Amino acid sequence: MRFLKITLFALVVFGFTTSCFEDQDDNAITASEINDFVWKGMNAVYLYKSNIPDLANDRFANTQEYADYLNSYNTPEGLFESLIYERQTVDRFSWIVDDYIALEQQFDGVITSNGLEFNFYFVPGSTTEVFGIIKLVLNNSVASGLGLQRGQIFNAVDDTPLTETNLGDLLNQETYTLNLATYDDNGTPEVEDDSIVPSMDSVSLTKAVYNENPVHLATIIDVDGENLGYLVYNGFNNNFDSQLNAAFAQFQANNVQHLVLDLRYNPGGSVNSASLLGSMVTGQFNGEIFSKLVFNEDNQASNRNFNFTDNIDGTGLNSLNLNKVYVLTTNRSASASELLINSLSAYVDVVQIGDFSTGKTQASITVYDSPTLERENVNPNHTYAMQPLVANSVNVNDASVPSTGLTPDIELIESPRNFGTLGDINEPLLAAAISDIQMSGRPSIPVFDGYRPIENSIDSRPFEDIMYIEGKSLFERLDF
Repeated sequence: MRFLKITLFALVVFGFTTSCFEDQDDNAITASEINDFVWKGMNAVYLYKSNIPDLANDRFANTQEYADYLNSYNTPEGLFESLIYERQTVDRFSWIVDDYIALEQQFDGVITSNGLEFNFYFVPGSTTEVFGIIKLVLNNSVASGLGLQRGQIFNAVDDTPLTETNLGDLLNQETYTLNLATYDDNGTPEVEDDSIVPSMDSVSLTKAVYNENPVHLATIIDVDGENLGYLVYNGFNNNFDSQLNAAFAQFQANNVQHLVLDLRYNPGGSVNSASLLGSMVTGQFNGEIFSKLVFNEDNQASNRNFNFTDNIDGTGLNSLNLNKVYVLTTNRSASASELLINSLSAYVDVVQIGDFSTGKTQASITVYDSPTLERENVNPNHTYAMQPLVANSVNVNDASVPSTGLTPDIELIESPRNFGTLGDINEPLLAAAISDIQMSGRPSIPVFDGYRPIENSIDSRPFEDIMYIEGKSLFERLDF
């Protein structure tokens, strides 16, 4: 492990500071104290360091010039954003937080949630009115206890009609009421004459502390006398690796011959869990390279490989030894989900069904304000931390995931007209996989009706667009 230039300006420069701000403990902290941490951390590990002139090792002639530079930014967030390489197209995923304690809780899978995840769409014929659809009801959550189901529609919250501009404020509340509605397709295949019809039904929800088991559904489906294993896996959370292995024990015991991995709502997580899942799907490649990480020019010594394995800490994996797997995706399938597809595709036939994936398999890391950038001996004066991209992930053939995402073999976009029930053989994406198995060719699929969800930041989940690697040292805490 190396920390190049991390002590480049070890001399304390806070005396030059002219600006300050309040941290979450209401203590006045000089801006340059945290800005110093931001610059040094990014200088030490940022993947795109060579593309940012202000991060060059020889950027400053002396500490006064460095102090003036730090003081030119009033907030750590402002400095951090100035160091990001092409935010809109290349690095869409590095971020900074002012509360690393909450961040750590999210990484452990502990969040405050009512158990609902949504898609939002413009009402047909409108560019401002919005309706929402429940795309996922998490198991053992507040919402599941109230009987809410995937596919239910609402057009107002707390009796306030939804618009693109107010949905964030309304649905990020701790408590709110969904005003339910129905979708009327007017009996025609065209979307333009569809409408959203309000109902008198409503349901009130209050968020609670929630720890999601990402193994959402594991079931076996008979397909012409052969067993298909269907797994809805919503996050690569290493705390639930044993549950994942148990799901494959069920598949193995039932002689599963076909496998559908539903990753459509999986935004990422542990690369170790990804390598375990890849090993459970296969089993015949034990010890071979699953994926590789490549760091920036200063940190090439930290490049590493991750191999297929046959155990979890000495406990044997339940592997299926398959040569073909179906993977269901949406544009929210990201990071470790994409790494899994990209890495497996070098060894077996991966049939991707759904939408283009997000387009992100760079690794990030939690960087703390400490002498080693680790959690130990962290600066007690504030709780800022960063999650910058530090490495690229590639498969055994050095192929990476394009920024435009992975292209589905069978493109099929979820539509509010027919979300279907997860695990039901008539649910469109699963039905497409079953049809492909039965026909040994490409099935006839519905014509895309033009509905794509509106981008939103409602109910962000743990591991949103990231992957991580367990460990104590800096480059063993990588997040994907």
